[in-house]
Order: sequence, then structure tokens, then C-alpha cells
Amino acid sequence: KNIIAGCMTVSLLLCIILVVMVTRQLRERVIEMTGELRTALEEAKVASHAKSNFLSKMSHEIRTPMNAIIGLNHIALENKNLPSITREQLKKINAAAKHLLSIINDILDMSRIESGKIVLKHEKFSFIEMLEQINVIIGSQCKDKGLNYDCRIIGEVGEFYIGDDLKLRQVLINILGNAVKFTHKGGKVRLQVEEISTSDDKSVLQFKIADNGVGISEEYLPKIFEAFSQENSNATNKYGSTGLGMAITKGFVEMMSGKISVESTKNVGTVFTVEITLTKSKDIPEENLSENLPTAQKDLTGKIILLAEDMPVNAEIMMMVLSMRQMQVDHAENGRVAVEMFAGHEPGYYDAILMDM
Repeated sequence: KNIIAGCMTVSLLLCIILVVMVTRQLRERVIEMTGELRTALEEAKVASHAKSNFLSKMSHEIRTPMNAIIGLNHIALENKNLPSITREQLKKINAAAKHLLSIINDILDMSRIESGKIVLKHEKFSFIEMLEQINVIIGSQCKDKGLNYDCRIIGEVGEFYIGDDLKLRQVLINILGNAVKFTHKGGKVRLQVEEISTSDDKSVLQFKIADNGVGISEEYLPKIFEAFSQENSNATNKYGSTGLGMAITKGFVEMMSGKISVESTKNVGTVFTVEITLTKSKDIPEENLSENLPTAQKDLTGKIILLAEDMPVNAEIMMMVLSMRQMQVDHAENGRVAVEMFAGHEPGYYDAILMDM
């Protein structure tokens, strides 16, 4: 019995020692693996940051000459004496260049979102002026495609708010642009704006963008906000889709602490709903602005413009475009010259100053 008891004690001790040794080895391995994972994560972050920086720089460098190509092509199309075959070729160049530019812009936006380089503004802006700018852009696209466009404000909204109007405008233009793209001739696109809740210093604005276009399948709806996702492989060729627009839109909405949702039925239409909270601008009284907003172009004949542009080709394009609308343009090759030209004229001489910043 003593021998058996002794053997059991030794066995127990050996088991305890073995467990301790295994536990120690496992702990050391876990620590080692944790270090390896941490190193791999840091390397992945560095690689992702390098990729985003590369894409951002390359996109910016490519976008500059692309703007020149599109600008000169646009001016060439204004020539009424062009042979019909040349005009058709220029139109195809224009479509291809705009498609390429949209891809470049999407990549630039995605790289900035991923790298965290986008900083939201917190500035007072004219809400009505922002909507008018959107109406001019989307109204023109709808007119070219033969669509009916309607923008309507429900109830009362403030004339001025504090926030990032540039990001908000891009969100709405991205969604409205898609509505135009995926709606056939004779269809309808609608933007509805409503203040759905308010407090002493905040307002929650709801934007509904509706169309009666091709719609989205029930299977694809959960993936619509994923980067590079497309409902089918024909989207790129047929509609010029990059698969980044909705991912960028969702990124901007979330940066503004907002939310976005979508409802759609295939071959019936789509409704996007965006809710954004903006700070009220208390020094400006609110007005009732429930009527449809004007979208007509303004007569710019005789307006005097000061153009500050250091790239000769871009300056040439801008001067031609402005002259086509019967405007007078003074060109300054850099900021210092622009300041001198502005100071050398009486107040109010220039109707606008254009700068590449």
C-alpha cells in the first residue's frame, strides 16, 4: 500500500510538473504569437497607409491633365463647323475622359477616407444656395437625358446651417447622379427635403432621393454600400459604374454622424433616405421655403472675372469657357499678381475671382 501510495504521489507530482511545463510553453507561444500578430498588424497598417498615399498622389497628378483634356474637348465641340464624323469622335473622347475622371475622383476619395485624411468643416453655409447648385447640376443632367426632375422642400427649413456643405453636396450629387444614370428616358428623379426633428441648436434634415429607374434586386441590396460591389458585370460597360460611389457616400454620411438607407424594387425604382444632423445658425432667421427652387441659368454677359491660374493650359481653357458666356477675363499667373490686380482697381470692379484652391 505504501508503495502504491508513493507511486500515486510521484505520478501526481509528475502530472502537475507536466501541466505547469505545458502551460508555460503555451503561454510563451501565445505571447510570441501575439507579438507576431501585432507586428503583422503594424506592417499591414504601414502598407495600407503607403497604398493610400500612393493612390492619392497618383490620382491628383492624373486628374490635372484630365481636366485639360475634357476642357479642350468641350471647347472643340462648340465649333459649329465641325464635320459630323469629327463631332461624333469628340463626343466619344468626352464620354471616355469623363468616365476616367470619375474613376480617378472615386479612388482619390476612397484613399482619403481610408487614410483618415478627410477633415469635416464646421462652417456656416447657405442651405438654399447649396440646393440651387445641386439643382443646376442634376437638372442639366436630367434635361440632357430626357428625364423629369423635381426638388421639393416639405415644411420649413433654415436658410443657413453650420456644417460641411461640400460633403453633404457630394453625398446628394452621388445619389442623384446614380438615379439619373439608372433611369431610362422619360423617367422621373425627385429630391425631397424635410426637417424631421429640431432642438434649440440642432436640426435633423431628411433627404429622400427617388427614381423610377431599373431598381436594385433584393439579393444585391445588402451589398450596395460595399466598395467595388456591382449588381452585375455589365454595369461598368453599360452605365460606367466604378462600384465605389455608394461606399464613398456611406463613408461621408457616417463621418457626419448621419445614417443612410435604401429601398428598391427591380424594374420599379429606388428610394435612398439620408438623415444628417446640422447645427442651426442662430444669427440668421429661418424662412418658409416650401416652394420649388429655381434652376434657370443666370445671364453672365459683361461680368468681369479675375482668374488666378498658374498652369497656362488650364488658364487658356478657363478663359475660353468664360468668354463663351460673354464674360471679360483678366488672367493673373499667380496669387501675388492676382492681389496686385485686385488692389489696382476700384472696389466692385471684379464680379468674381476664380482660384485653383
